[in-house]
Amino acid sequence: MAALSFLGCAVFAAAGALTASRKQLDPVGFILIAAVTAFGGGTTRDLLLGAPVFWLQEPGLLALTAGVAVLVFFAAHLAERRFLWLLWADAIGLAIFAVLGAEAALREGASPGIAVLMGIITATFGGIIRDVICDELPLILRREIYATAAAIGAGLYVGLESVGLDRTIAISAGMLLALLIRAAAILRAWSLPAYRARAGRDYPDRGPPP
Repeated sequence: MAALSFLGCAVFAAAGALTASRKQLDPVGFILIAAVTAFGGGTTRDLLLGAPVFWLQEPGLLALTAGVAVLVFFAAHLAERRFLWLLWADAIGLAIFAVLGAEAALREGASPGIAVLMGIITATFGGIIRDVICDELPLILRREIYATAAAIGAGLYVGLESVGLDRTIAISAGMLLALLIRAAAILRAWSLPAYRARAGRDYPDRGPPP
């Protein structure tokens, strides 16, 4: 599934570079933000699992990420609605890395629950780091369903893998489900119920303390 890893890095790098364009950064800034977005989640996962950091094992990923960043630097002005392009690039990357992150965790001997958690981390942490660096509200904190899509996609993959379904089918199903949920959240503003402020509880006056 090396091709999927390259695709995931490419679309996440594009999402990072689009954020850099909104902040009017220079080419070095574009490359930095693209790399943070593409590699942040997977790096966190590998460090937590004690595994080799994935992009250090494949130098071509760094070249790809830099190339995408430079391309966006020269072409971003052609996109009239850059934030919308960012959302969709991020959605594709989230779907891919939610499943690839879970798969990587299973390869390292993680339990199914930990594998799903690693899928969520892989899919979301790069975007969190990107948005914090760029002083943006992280997508994971916006109302539309985000991390939940990654969790469901990773969970479906882990479940199908555990029953012995063909690996390619399990990966494809998990990614497709995560992407469909995130796409519906973008198009229809799907969100989980949010906490609503309520008046504090009033306790009866029992007189002054003794």
